[in-house]
Amino acid sequence: MSHFAKLNPDTLVVELVLVGRDDDDENELSARTGDLYRRTSYNTRGNQHPDGTPFRGNYAGIGYRYDDTLDAFIPPQPFPSWTLDEATFQWAAPVPYPDDGEPYVWDESALNWTSATLGD
Repeated sequence: MSHFAKLNPDTLVVELVLVGRDDDDENELSARTGDLYRRTSYNTRGNQHPDGTPFRGNYAGIGYRYDDTLDAFIPPQPFPSWTLDEATFQWAAPVPYPDDGEPYVWDESALNWTSATLGD
């Protein structure tokens, strides 16, 4: 079973992800429907695949953008200060997440992690 992302032809943003046959080809599917499709791998995330070679960076999701130059699906940028890691195709905060085991949320105005513990 193959998965395909239907892209907005102007923005390359994913509008729909559907299941197809293994022998479907993205170019033939695009030509047959008049829409723009790119194949995506259900098992690829962060440019890692547990059973083999990663494909197009991430499994496409609605709202993801296909980057034609990188040949990868990029999730929406969570905050303006975060930058794209082109090795993992994931967004990275300018400050690493604390590793003390406590929960944190990103505070864009402070450009830092703040405690997510109730009552703080």
